[in-house]
Amino acid sequence: MKLVIIAALVAVAFAAPDRTYGTPDSGSSEEAEILQHDFVLEEDGRYNLDVKTSNGISVAQHGSPDGPEGAVVKSGVFSYTAPDGTPVEVKFVANEHGYQPESDLLPVAPEFPHPIPDFVLAQIAKAAEEDRNRSPEDRYTYA
Repeated sequence: MKLVIIAALVAVAFAAPDRTYGTPDSGSSEEAEILQHDFVLEEDGRYNLDVKTSNGISVAQHGSPDGPEGAVVKSGVFSYTAPDGTPVEVKFVANEHGYQPESDLLPVAPEFPHPIPDFVLAQIAKAAEEDRNRSPEDRYTYA
């Protein structure tokens, strides 16, 4: 019986998928050196950050505690080369209105309001006409 249990455990161990728990494969074995790292923090909370690496990653941002209740408002730009070779540049502002990135590579939502089809406008007009023709006691009430 012990032999059957040991054989089953060995079979389960060999059937288990291989898992690696190292760093995720980024698609590149290149190690980057930090070429520039400048960080200046002023006494009033303002700061400037500039970072450049040997693999083309670049970050430049500045911020200040000018937001509501002293929240830090920041803006800047970062750039890198995507794995497919596409150069990526993202400009951003982060303030009381949230994080607002800008880049030609970001998807853009359709303009709003989008055009309303004629059949929908006709249905809305019909419903409005029906509401006008109802007697006051037949109208909907919202409590």
